[in-house]
Amino acid sequence: MHGGRRGLVAPQNTFLENIVRRSSETFVFHFSAETSFLLGNAQIVEWPIVYSNDGFCKLSGYHRAEVMQKSSTCSFMYGELTDKKTIEKVRQTFDNYESNCFEVLLYKKNRSPVWLYMQVAPIRNENDKVVLFLCTFKDITVFKQPIEDETTKGWTKFARLTRALTNSRGTLQQLAPLNKNEVSHKHSRLAEIMEAFQYVTDQALQLGSDILPQYKQEAPKTPPHIILHYCTFKTTWDWVILILTFYTAIMVPYNVSFKTKQNNLAWLVVDSVVDVIFLVDIVLNFHTTFVGPGGEVISDPKLIRMNYLKTWFVIDLLSCLPYDIINAFENVDEDPISESSAVGHVPAAASSPRNATRAEDSVLPETQQLFIRHTGCFSVYQGLSSLFSSLKVVRLLRLGRVARKLDHYLEYGAAVLVLLVCVFGLVAHWLACIWYSIGDYEVIDEATNTIKTDSWLYQLATSIGRPYRYNASGSGQWEGGPSKDTLYISSLYFTMTSLTTIGFGNIAPTTDGEKIFSVAMMMVGSLLYATIFGNVTTIFQQMYTNTNRYHEMLNNVRDFLKLYQVPKGLSERVMDYIVSTWAMTKGIDTEKVLSICPKDMRADICVHLNRQVFNEHPAFRLASDGCLRSLAVEFQTTHCAPGDLIFHAGESVDTLCFVVSGSLEVIQDDEVIAILGKGDVFGDVFWKETTLAHACANVRALTYCDLHVIRREALLKVLEFYTAFANSFSRNLILTCNLRKRIQWLSPTQPQGTLAC
Repeated sequence: MHGGRRGLVAPQNTFLENIVRRSSETFVFHFSAETSFLLGNAQIVEWPIVYSNDGFCKLSGYHRAEVMQKSSTCSFMYGELTDKKTIEKVRQTFDNYESNCFEVLLYKKNRSPVWLYMQVAPIRNENDKVVLFLCTFKDITVFKQPIEDETTKGWTKFARLTRALTNSRGTLQQLAPLNKNEVSHKHSRLAEIMEAFQYVTDQALQLGSDILPQYKQEAPKTPPHIILHYCTFKTTWDWVILILTFYTAIMVPYNVSFKTKQNNLAWLVVDSVVDVIFLVDIVLNFHTTFVGPGGEVISDPKLIRMNYLKTWFVIDLLSCLPYDIINAFENVDEDPISESSAVGHVPAAASSPRNATRAEDSVLPETQQLFIRHTGCFSVYQGLSSLFSSLKVVRLLRLGRVARKLDHYLEYGAAVLVLLVCVFGLVAHWLACIWYSIGDYEVIDEATNTIKTDSWLYQLATSIGRPYRYNASGSGQWEGGPSKDTLYISSLYFTMTSLTTIGFGNIAPTTDGEKIFSVAMMMVGSLLYATIFGNVTTIFQQMYTNTNRYHEMLNNVRDFLKLYQVPKGLSERVMDYIVSTWAMTKGIDTEKVLSICPKDMRADICVHLNRQVFNEHPAFRLASDGCLRSLAVEFQTTHCAPGDLIFHAGESVDTLCFVVSGSLEVIQDDEVIAILGKGDVFGDVFWKETTLAHACANVRALTYCDLHVIRREALLKVLEFYTAFANSFSRNLILTCNLRKRIQWLSPTQPQGTLAC
């Protein structure tokens, strides 16, 4: 099952994702502003910054590459008006690995002052050792503005008043009623601000191990009420749903045609249980992970619910409503006169295909006429009930979802063949039910209340020695005939022989309706038979070419891993990489496609494929069209799975990498020195160095990543030819992480401020 178990295989470091999500839940919800935060390494002198999000860069005015390796105390943003006592408190918090919050005046890159609400919290690993600091920031400058006079109106006055009220809990509780009386026209807005500030204060005091994730390699954890789509329970449940879906596909047409549910409590109970199981399946679908478009496993409850509501919820709901129970309650409310009439006149022979519903009024007694008229109305109601019950056939749409997982449990060719045979059997079963319904409708002439001797039902009844007979002295209806089992087997036998173009002729259409249906069935059957049984090889070759190639590749990889006894952990990473890469590329060989195109067209396609890199990085803004085309054909796209190493410490750095999506970590001597994300660049400044660099750190993928890389020789060749662009490129391209430079570790006893790269 390609793509069935993508993601969540190799142990990952998921702390960054958790921090972004939890910090967003804490602040964005209450202030509708972008959360600003950074991460600092707690094991290095001056706690250098290893990651800063876009919100902090926007808030401070610095580029991410400019704040990397600077102190996470934000000392580079201090100014002449920054409070010295606050600075000392910040340093003490970092020295003691504590959680705390501050109001501090800092300066942006353009030296404009800004008041920030800063929160510091340590992040511990599995050994309870503080390895990182999380620093979050909120702009509270508006709450620091003075009140000009009593007539001043607007946000500023109430903002400062709110700040004064939130300085202590006691003051807040004492002055809240006063504000309600004096500024009642602004009460709702002020109360909202006060509540938000009080919440943030409480959260700041609680930042710690209880809400912060640990920094460690582990399998990502899903919420306790979320079910993994590839777990054993979900696999077993899918098999149950598949079996019940086939049950529905078989029994619903049978029950509607042969009317087996009338006064049959056993069928009602069984179908009610099936309905309950499908309702439970809807509930489980609201709590089951799914694979996102980027190959990642989505476990967020809100996203899961929204995805299910937009896709299959309505169809699943319509297919599992308890129509049988509704019909049963409606039958209880029937007219007692009709019920008594039915008890007195319905014959005991329950095997009759369908009793006559009309007779001549001059012949039948008055009570019997009343029963027949009521029966005619009731038959209309039963027709509507059968129509509603037939809606359960909508469950067949589940076959497309569940059957796609069969190749995960069976050999792929066998799974497809089993499905095709099942489809053929289902079509034959449905046509058999229709064939019986036509005969049941035409066997009795309602106008004259006589039997049609040319109907296939009459001929079948005569041949097996169970003919129809008219009970003139009792119920005044036709009785006898074959049993329901015999009728169904004979109908299925006829449809099977017709679909397979055999047709022995012992059961043959005689009436006009039967002949018309047989002609239509033969046309459908010839196409169905030829498609399924005559062209199975063609079906595999034409419809499943890419899938066959995918499964062949998977089988080759599995055989390789078994032959060379590759360790289990590495084997899972290899399989996860292949599955996720196939899901992203759909098995398309980009180089093969580009090799078909002429040079000019190939360059245009490459520019389009790398447009995100060219548009986001200022180093390419002054490049001419010819220069961009020359660069584009040299770029390559690399897909990385969680845990993959892009660079190993000590190996040559011969590529320049641009991060398009995902997150990576840079590790030197088992310490994280940088966390890279979308828009970051890492590698070496080839254009400034004469020798090939050796990587000073490991670069490892934290999530699924897409990298656009260009090799050293190709880049230097383009820069040598386009000299004007080379100067602009060298001046504007900023490496977020230069793997040539090594961080110098200093002991705490050495003077501070001597950290070097």
